[in-house]
Amino acid sequence: AFAAGPMPLPAGALPRAVAVLSFSVLLSARGAAQRRPAHSNLSASCWSHLPPVNMFNSYNVKCHHSKALTSPYPGSHIERSQVPEDKVGWLTEWKDYNPVEYTAKSVLAGPSWADPQINDEGFSPKFNERDGEVERKSLNGLYVVENGRPRNPVGRTGLTGRGLLGRWGPNHAADPVVTRWKRDGSGNKVAHPVSGKNILQFVAIKRRDCGEWAIPGGMVDPGEKITATLKREFEEEALNSLQKSPEEKAKLEKQLQKLFSQEHLVVYRGYVDDPRNTDNAWMETEAVNYHDETGETMDNLPLEAGDDAGVVKWVDISEKLELYASHSYFIKLVTEKRGAHWSEDPGSECHE
Repeated sequence: AFAAGPMPLPAGALPRAVAVLSFSVLLSARGAAQRRPAHSNLSASCWSHLPPVNMFNSYNVKCHHSKALTSPYPGSHIERSQVPEDKVGWLTEWKDYNPVEYTAKSVLAGPSWADPQINDEGFSPKFNERDGEVERKSLNGLYVVENGRPRNPVGRTGLTGRGLLGRWGPNHAADPVVTRWKRDGSGNKVAHPVSGKNILQFVAIKRRDCGEWAIPGGMVDPGEKITATLKREFEEEALNSLQKSPEEKAKLEKQLQKLFSQEHLVVYRGYVDDPRNTDNAWMETEAVNYHDETGETMDNLPLEAGDDAGVVKWVDISEKLELYASHSYFIKLVTEKRGAHWSEDPGSECHE
């Protein structure tokens, strides 16, 4: 199931996929571009949220590259070297493989969110481990380092360097899926008339860049715990905390603390097939569900769109909801774990 390099994962290295842990690789193009110009160039299109590759194999999903083989490379005119499907895996010998080298100028400019070039003096990254404030461990186990460069665990992409990604190796992101039960005017849960299951709602943002509904997520800052990223991203994208006064922000923090400190459900955790991926840099993500069972916590929070979100609101969950492909997958997993409504066709439900 793991078509990667010659370094097999040790037995038991991957947790069982029952509650398939995961973080969506959503490099949300954040309007907080002044604070993190890193991804300000991502806001021009929709390729930031893409279908994940579930390396935990809970649905027998085989690791593969699709988006990571597309040309031109996002934000450029660079064409990847063509990689036939049977030559993606590193275990397949390919002496004539001649990938294009590309790292975007925005990355080479040396912003705080990016690594130096591998050969730069004084730069000696510790791959496969925590490297100071930077997490260089992969959510999918060990990856091979060849000639000083980390190697994409899923295979060849036709491009070396880092492209638009700041880190050599894994680039970590996080997605908070905040949910509550849909209720009628009397406060009773609303069940779907066909499936009979209660309807779940989640906080969705409608992105300004491409007009699609998405989970409010973003990149993990150096030294930041994933739980902090999830909370910060939600505050910035769905509550517009960057524009709040210190007093207003403190009030929001207090209200959110209850929701984000309770038991949560890790929905997806791992590698994401993303068009920004290269042979030496790739996206990984975690999507985590925070559920407001009574609805009381979120009722008092004023939803307000942040920088790159045009609209933010509670959205009813069902398979008819069109989101970024990876987000639809995460949302579906949440409904399965919560026993909520997803489809009007009982045959389409995915059972473990």
